[in-house]
Amino acid sequence: MKIIEKLGLTIMFFGILGCSQKKPFMLMPNSANHLNFNHLPTSWDEGIPLGNGMIGALIWEKEGKLRFSLDRVDLWDLRPMENLNTPKWKYSWVYDQWKKDQYAAVQQQFDVPYDQSPAPSKIPGAALEFDISSLGEVQSVDLDLDHAICEIHWKNGVKLMAFVHATKTMGWYRFEGLKSPLPFTLLPPAYSVVGESEAQNPVTGQDLRRLGYPKGQVVKSGGSVTYDQEGWGGFQYQVSVGTKPKENAWEGCWSISSAFPGWEKTPLAEAVVRKMLPQGMTESLASHTTWWHQYWSKSSIQVPDSLLQRQWLLEQYKFGSAARAGAPPVSLQAVWTADNGKLPPWKGDFHHDLNTQLSYWPAYSANHLDEEMGFIDWLWKYRETFKSYTKEYYETDGLNVPGVTTLIGEPMGGWIQYSFGPTVSAWLAHHFYLHWRYTMDREFLAQKAYPWIKDVALHFEKLAVLGENDMLQLPISSSPEIHNNGREAWFAETTNFDLALIRWTYEKAAELAGALQLPEEKEKWKTLLAKWPQLAVDGSGLLLAPHAPLEASHRHFSHLLGYHPLGIVDFSKGGTDEEIIKNTIRTLDSLGSSQWVGYSFSWLGNAKARAFDGEGAAQALKTFASAFCLANSFHVNGDQSGKGYSSFTYRPFTLEGNFAFAAGLQEMLIQSHTGTVQLFPAIPKDWKDVRFDQLRTEGAFLVSAEMKDGLVRTMRIKAEKGGELLVKSPFGKAPFECSMNYRLNADNILVVALGEGETVHFSLIRS
Repeated sequence: MKIIEKLGLTIMFFGILGCSQKKPFMLMPNSANHLNFNHLPTSWDEGIPLGNGMIGALIWEKEGKLRFSLDRVDLWDLRPMENLNTPKWKYSWVYDQWKKDQYAAVQQQFDVPYDQSPAPSKIPGAALEFDISSLGEVQSVDLDLDHAICEIHWKNGVKLMAFVHATKTMGWYRFEGLKSPLPFTLLPPAYSVVGESEAQNPVTGQDLRRLGYPKGQVVKSGGSVTYDQEGWGGFQYQVSVGTKPKENAWEGCWSISSAFPGWEKTPLAEAVVRKMLPQGMTESLASHTTWWHQYWSKSSIQVPDSLLQRQWLLEQYKFGSAARAGAPPVSLQAVWTADNGKLPPWKGDFHHDLNTQLSYWPAYSANHLDEEMGFIDWLWKYRETFKSYTKEYYETDGLNVPGVTTLIGEPMGGWIQYSFGPTVSAWLAHHFYLHWRYTMDREFLAQKAYPWIKDVALHFEKLAVLGENDMLQLPISSSPEIHNNGREAWFAETTNFDLALIRWTYEKAAELAGALQLPEEKEKWKTLLAKWPQLAVDGSGLLLAPHAPLEASHRHFSHLLGYHPLGIVDFSKGGTDEEIIKNTIRTLDSLGSSQWVGYSFSWLGNAKARAFDGEGAAQALKTFASAFCLANSFHVNGDQSGKGYSSFTYRPFTLEGNFAFAAGLQEMLIQSHTGTVQLFPAIPKDWKDVRFDQLRTEGAFLVSAEMKDGLVRTMRIKAEKGGELLVKSPFGKAPFECSMNYRLNADNILVVALGEGETVHFSLIRS
């Protein structure tokens, strides 16, 4: 009960910090599993988020109207970038201009068009508005995280319940306490609003009118309204809303459908609404809540810091709302595209130089691999598209992925050091590897994980050139997003970012070839690995590149990729590795956070957890949660607290910082990347009561543990696939008992042989 009381105070404080509206948007005290406000938000990016990985809604108030901003992830303008697919669009041409010191030609050819062109881009859906002027003052706005349901109560007794169905492309709402339905309007985005369009930068979002779309058609029929919009190249989408009286209430259903030449046909939104509306909301609500119950049952944690606990729950909720198998990956804004008359920040695209990767970090140990498969499946689906890009731009065999892509995997351009980066596919390969390690699914290993990593390794083999000391290197190399997009952003020697990814790829290609009993391929990858130099270090830790230390605060920790998340350098190895990591983190801390954004603090939390620094990890994550998130928990890049954590104070909304936060807290509670499971490896000293249930580890083990009064009392581990479990004993010298035979080796590692589906229990013997 004390925790809940503390939560109430923290929640109110957090709400004030995350608010930038003129009218205070105050969170109200409630349990950790609810997001509760005293009135409706008045900005789209602070709206109440609902979603199912395919469609989504933000609920807020605009100019006195209750507004549902409706979205679907495959609403895209897919026109190609006209500056690509030209004779100059070659890595070799870029290298030649760089050598000649004529790099301005490259920027003009490839960087500038991304900023100036409105498309390709994610586009918004529509808005559903209700006239609530007759209802008076709002009493409360509540988002039930457990059931993914939003409820709004007015002081006159009227109540609204709304949700996006967990698995179907439909949303529901029900007004209770009304004698007649509220007037509602279905509003198209501002594609064809009269007036001059304005070109703006990709961060603030370009004017929707620049897309040049014809005016959409809105047709009313009885209690239903349908909006049809034509986009570029034959793309069409439809939004439909229907309403009817139901048991002393008025309820409605909405849906969005999309169609593009060559896509698989799906039911039109109008047909979905026409079919589902007569069945009523109650039936849909039952299957919806069943899915969310199953989702939340996959894992749980309980930590004594109310701010971190609450933020973790909000991240798990958003992940369940944004990620699904069968849906595209989590993009910059997922199912919550900007509803402000503009394109979303950075066109709502798929950034693979950090954003998609960080978004899936928490899926593994939180035991949400079903949702993570949407990422893997999308990458695999467009594998041939990526190979064609690799052949055309890099002129190599094998596989690379554009660093910035459209919905269908096509390149979009931008700062080409990263949008066409040479090692993007390796960081994406890391997720194939993690999926294998956390599932131990040998079919996945043979059919997807190893083939992907092998193709990446082949790309590196063909791209490499011989450098000094007869070691291999890239012709030119970069480190996101060091020196932005200037000529100096290219390094003559291979950066630690690229080198870490290359070395990791060859190391894991050899490991997986060995697991598949392919000795010749294993030896080939080991031989190639030996031809690449080691990571560049000096007294400051990991460098950007040989002789190039990090000398200023920077938002992207690209140079430490070899430490986290790849683990080439690891604290657990001790000695030199431990010294390198301590120096690297010390340098980050000494340079300060003036040029950091929100995800920087989330990433730092992960990095400090890997160094077993519980206090440092917790502080970094608390700074993220209190200063870089709005009241609805959306990460907005800039510092919203006014406390000077960062010089960036803007508020473009992206999701990667949110999900990296969740991964960081999980990293504090359990680690397994070395092959040995460690419980509570990086928690603050004053965390005496901590527990978690069914966190997943490498080796496909599900672990539950409880610490009480500073002592680990119980540990339960289930072997999903079976195998030898290695777990660092958390009991110290205290006596404990085990439900199975085990041995304790000289390094204080418990070793247990488990069959498939077997569970071992450890418990402290109470004196």
